[in-house]
Amino acid sequence: MPLLNLSQQSHPLLLFCAMRVPSARAETTPDLSPFPEKLAGVTDGDNLLLASLGYKQELRREFTPWELFGLGFNGIGVFPSIASVIAYAVSNGGPFAVVWGWAISSFFLLAVGLAIAELGSAAPTSGGLYYWTHKFSSPRFKNVLSWVVGYSNTIGLVTGLAGINWQFSEQVMAAASIGSDLSFVPTSAQTFGVYAATLATQGLVCSVAAKYIARIQTIYAALNILLCFAIIIGVPAATPKEFKNSAKVVFTSAGLQNLSGWPDGFSLVLSFLVPVWTLCGYDAPVHISEEASNASFAVPWAIMSATVVTLVVGWGINIALAFNMGTDMEAIAGSEFGQPMAQILFNSFGKRGALAVWGVVVVTQFIIGMTLLTVSSRQIFAFSRDGGLVFSTILRRVNKHTHTPIYAVWFSASIALLFGLLSFAGTAAIGAVFSLTVAGQYLAFLVPVSARWLGKNDFKPGRFHLGVLVSTVCRL
Repeated sequence: MPLLNLSQQSHPLLLFCAMRVPSARAETTPDLSPFPEKLAGVTDGDNLLLASLGYKQELRREFTPWELFGLGFNGIGVFPSIASVIAYAVSNGGPFAVVWGWAISSFFLLAVGLAIAELGSAAPTSGGLYYWTHKFSSPRFKNVLSWVVGYSNTIGLVTGLAGINWQFSEQVMAAASIGSDLSFVPTSAQTFGVYAATLATQGLVCSVAAKYIARIQTIYAALNILLCFAIIIGVPAATPKEFKNSAKVVFTSAGLQNLSGWPDGFSLVLSFLVPVWTLCGYDAPVHISEEASNASFAVPWAIMSATVVTLVVGWGINIALAFNMGTDMEAIAGSEFGQPMAQILFNSFGKRGALAVWGVVVVTQFIIGMTLLTVSSRQIFAFSRDGGLVFSTILRRVNKHTHTPIYAVWFSASIALLFGLLSFAGTAAIGAVFSLTVAGQYLAFLVPVSARWLGKNDFKPGRFHLGVLVSTVCRL
């Protein structure tokens, strides 16, 4: 619970005037009563750091640095995430955009990751982004900015959960279509049924004790990495000659195919959505920081490791795909399977091979959704702990047996379920969920980073610090 005790009559929608965030916590005496810990020598320091930020330890610190990296990497889910949105690159530039859209974006995305990692080391709390906004912003605007960031981050994570699980449901249906030689054509109702069952299953899994969720992260990360290398090696080895592309098509404008109708330059920018969407989950380790041992080190380590591995391996995947996707972008974008990536894999591996690879993609996509549900529930728990949401007094509760915020888990799943109803309004409506995720997440990233660097504040670096030179580059 927050250590700052304000009037219980404050309504969440009045946060512009009095938001229950750490503005006055320096004046409080941290509650340092002992808690059962996994590694007492390390996590006692974590509890002290958390108390200095104004919070009492309520969750159990079950995640090691490696497990936190696993969670961060699994939340990104390199190949399944690329598979979810590769249509934006296919339609907005073809092989040229697949390769260079990722490469150009990588430098900017790395700078964002560095900035988030530095803040996560200095103040590792589950509320992360809105907490930093309040701490480093001008006193005049800190309440309203913190409120905006808190809601943007919450909405971004929940819509991200909805988008990932909707893609999972469509991928399941694509597998059924491939297996039936296109005799099975799924309806929106059938896809929504899979979507609802997926959220229910993930909700049950994410309600268990954090130690079980932590232990499986490294296994999931290994599966994700193996899938990536299977694509990088397997696609070039299996693709028939008629789908092979030359280096000229891949690396020069000769391979530029613009199906969008926008000018070529703007169309290429639209292809940036592929890496931008893939790395929407920068903040996953931040929201698990109160469940991580050695958090001031583990959080930045997890963020930077997951980001660098994703950017490097992701570019390798995109190069492999660009060389082996052929030049008929209209056929890929309009695939009868309903998934452009499924069409690319079908062209390369044939029916049986595509089904085998696609099965692994579906499993890893489910893992991403489960990770996002865990992460979004911790953001909801933290924001409710500070009175930021309606029903905060309920959503902030931690189960005494599992030591997890079960109400926040099911609240996140329920809101995601409601977003899924947009599918009945058409593909454009459910596609808007992707845009809302990107907008919400990157707004939530931009504000605290800008507050940290653009104004005067009392920032005290943690164990991971960028230094003057790297900070200057990231600002630019």
